[in-house]
Amino acid sequence: MSEHNHVVGKDGDIDPGKVGDAITRIDPEERDRILRDFGEFKGYLRRRIHMAENFGMSEERMAIIAQKVADYLAGHEEPRNREERLLQELWKVGTEEERHGLAHMLVRLARTESLH
Repeated sequence: MSEHNHVVGKDGDIDPGKVGDAITRIDPEERDRILRDFGEFKGYLRRRIHMAENFGMSEERMAIIAQKVADYLAGHEEPRNREERLLQELWKVGTEEERHGLAHMLVRLARTESLH
């Protein structure tokens, strides 16, 4: 896959406009598997966070991407479990600042999971 298909370029610049495209390129069965179980979702997020850390990405940059992913999911995917429903409801009532804080918490949650 060429660089223009990725959300994050080799220079570390984030193209949030590509988040939706990146998510829709995930095979629908794989996407359903990831989103069906919250533990599976956290594992997927943990692997992506680990990859981003290996590239030297800061928590702030990861939170920006997490926020864009959450925006996409809230608008395009139905929650598949209680945890996703709660996250979606919080996302919808939150201010921009609160959503960004929640994105940081999701990044930290994924990091914490990797320690256990």
